[in-house]
Amino acid sequence: MIDMLWIAKITYDDGFILGICSEALYLILLLSAPMLISALGVGLVISILQATTQVQEQTLSFVPKIVVTFLSVIICSTWIGGVLGAFAVKVFSYIPELLVK
Repeated sequence: MIDMLWIAKITYDDGFILGICSEALYLILLLSAPMLISALGVGLVISILQATTQVQEQTLSFVPKIVVTFLSVIICSTWIGGVLGAFAVKVFSYIPELLVK
């Protein structure tokens, strides 16, 4: 009974794990870029408007940044889901290769 429960041993290669981790970090940067760039652009435009009109209110840029970030999440959600889903399928497809009898 115990032999039937022990199916296989998982082996880890350093290069394999490092490759998966580096690809995951790259995807974090890639998938968060639309939200970060849109918030940066809105912040820059509002800062220029504040400098030209001499209105120095710190909370003025908060609401437009939130709205634009939310809109960029809505616009890019299908792309983010597709890329993230493909990465998950790729990582899960490696599981049988890690099993050694």
